[in-house]
Amino acid sequence: MTNLRKPCIAGLLAGMLAVSATQAHAAIPLLGKKKPKDDLPARKLTPAQNALIDKAIAREAEVVKVVRDRAPLVETYIQNMKPDPALLQVPVSDQHFLGRVDFGKVIGDNPYEKSAVKHTGTAGEKKGFMSKLNVFKGSGSYIGGLNRSLHLEFSEAGFVQMLLIDSKDFNRTQYKFGFVRNDFVGSVRTAVFDVEPATNHTRGRFFGRIWIEPQGGNIVRFNGSFAGTEKDIREYYHFDSWRTNVQPGLWLPTSSYMEESDPKSEENTVKFKAVNHIWGYVLKVPQNTSDNVDVEVAGATDVSNDAQDVSPLGAQRAWVQQAEDNVIERLFQAGLLDAPSDFDKILEQIAGNILAYNNIQTARPIRVRTLLTEPLESLAIGNTIVLSKSLIDTTAVPGDKNEQVNNLYAVIAFQLAHIIQGHRLDTKYAFNDRLLFPDTAAFARIPMHHTDRDNEEAAKKTVELLQPKELQDAAGQFGLYLAQMQARYKSLTALNEPMLGDSLLKDAKTGTFWLQGLVSKGQKLNMNDLKQNAAMPLGSFLRFDPWTDQVVQMHSTYEPLLSSRDKMPFEVTPVYLKLAYYKAPTTAVDQAAANAAAQNAAGSTAADVASQSANGQAAPANGTAAPAAQPSNGTAPADGTGTAQPTAPATGTSNPPQK
Repeated sequence: MTNLRKPCIAGLLAGMLAVSATQAHAAIPLLGKKKPKDDLPARKLTPAQNALIDKAIAREAEVVKVVRDRAPLVETYIQNMKPDPALLQVPVSDQHFLGRVDFGKVIGDNPYEKSAVKHTGTAGEKKGFMSKLNVFKGSGSYIGGLNRSLHLEFSEAGFVQMLLIDSKDFNRTQYKFGFVRNDFVGSVRTAVFDVEPATNHTRGRFFGRIWIEPQGGNIVRFNGSFAGTEKDIREYYHFDSWRTNVQPGLWLPTSSYMEESDPKSEENTVKFKAVNHIWGYVLKVPQNTSDNVDVEVAGATDVSNDAQDVSPLGAQRAWVQQAEDNVIERLFQAGLLDAPSDFDKILEQIAGNILAYNNIQTARPIRVRTLLTEPLESLAIGNTIVLSKSLIDTTAVPGDKNEQVNNLYAVIAFQLAHIIQGHRLDTKYAFNDRLLFPDTAAFARIPMHHTDRDNEEAAKKTVELLQPKELQDAAGQFGLYLAQMQARYKSLTALNEPMLGDSLLKDAKTGTFWLQGLVSKGQKLNMNDLKQNAAMPLGSFLRFDPWTDQVVQMHSTYEPLLSSRDKMPFEVTPVYLKLAYYKAPTTAVDQAAANAAAQNAAGSTAADVASQSANGQAAPANGTAAPAAQPSNGTAPADGTGTAQPTAPATGTSNPPQK
């Protein structure tokens, strides 16, 4: 049995990933042990370079203080890979973990204490696999909740790698530095340094490269592993960690990527790859007694003079809307839904087009929000449609035939069908006391998935909604997307397990979909056809602001496909953020998101006050401004109906060059 080390507090999250990946692949053999060497550039650092390193060490200590007072959501998605003769490598299995991490309880353990991990030998575990509870011993309720269907629990554990370089001893005594070059990361100018432990007898210390921005001395990216020198202890896994300038002078961990090569592969394939996302930094730190707080009502508009009597049908609809608003607000407070964004307005415009093309009126406008989690799912909460971020990402196929918009038409039409057919939200949530529970229970207390009967009815209605000539291409395009998923569903069980709403799959054993009828309307899947792109990798279209929880579109350049290996449908890919310095909100939507984030933060600490110089205002994700959406005609016009005139939605997808 190979001994694994207790995750050291020196960084953040590699420990959890390393063990998670080991759990999925027993005793993964890694490449040779990495020993600290005296091989940094011999060139003496200049006084300016030394000053910048000292500034970065001081700033890193401040980042640790800020993170210590936070309880953000941390999501980990792992794909275990196998070699493929045509595609080089493909996923063979996956795992998904989501936790609310109270870093005040995590930072400060003994970073170098070893702990043995025992096999359980329980039925259903392959030889060499390890029990989740044993592997994550000491990880408290977060790990205790991994086997539960909802996967949302607070963590009291010690996995703090990959987000903080060394939360206790990042200093000149423990590390030595060598200048590499100056570099731009996005629009941020940085100085790049190699870093290694100061002695050859240190294990668990960071060993790699850091990028420091000169304005504030903040480390904005670091890349490497953690050094190990003992023969009986395996090397840590490698990672690439990125931060975002969320407030003036404050850069916080946002995303990280990790992979390890397969030493048995002659083609240098990857054994596994994983991605971490962190958001919800302003979520209220959990209290020991209760998660309930009094809410101050402010800013209400007095319309009492315009009030009218309410009919029985109007009362019923108002009651449903009250339940809808309660649930949406509660999910946002738990950090699961995005803050209002321009992109949500574009999705609402698409919903409005479907209604307009079908000449359907709704009593209230259709709203659309984004679920910030990885699994592919959609749901309808009253008149609010929710799509998961990865469902949007993987359907964002670039092209000159509106491929992405056609996919979104099909996805949104399925939930519109639920709304049109009266598959209503359980109105028990109109009673506010039913929503007074801790964030950790959000999924358990608010199941939003539809029944099998409702989904079957909605599937039939979806086919009808896509009949208008303006929408007929949507069925074939989304059918091709489903065909791609059908080829990989056995390997992506975690990605297809919804956390809140409806899965794409009707039957996970046979790989049939609720919208199975659309598969025959699309092209035959051909991975060798470079003109055919059925589904995108994860993280292809949306980024998020980890402070405000607002999503924003990426504006990436078109990358031509050179071989079938470039397609990578539904796969994890490396993280490359377009870094930029903080900018205060410039649009009403951005300001609304900033205000919502401020309301979500209860009890600011001194560190908060120091970093929130703009009255709680936050920048759009990664410092990039969200594109201005066209006016949403998918909302109700002045006469109060939900009828809309169709317009061309602007999703911002780059079209490939014409050949």
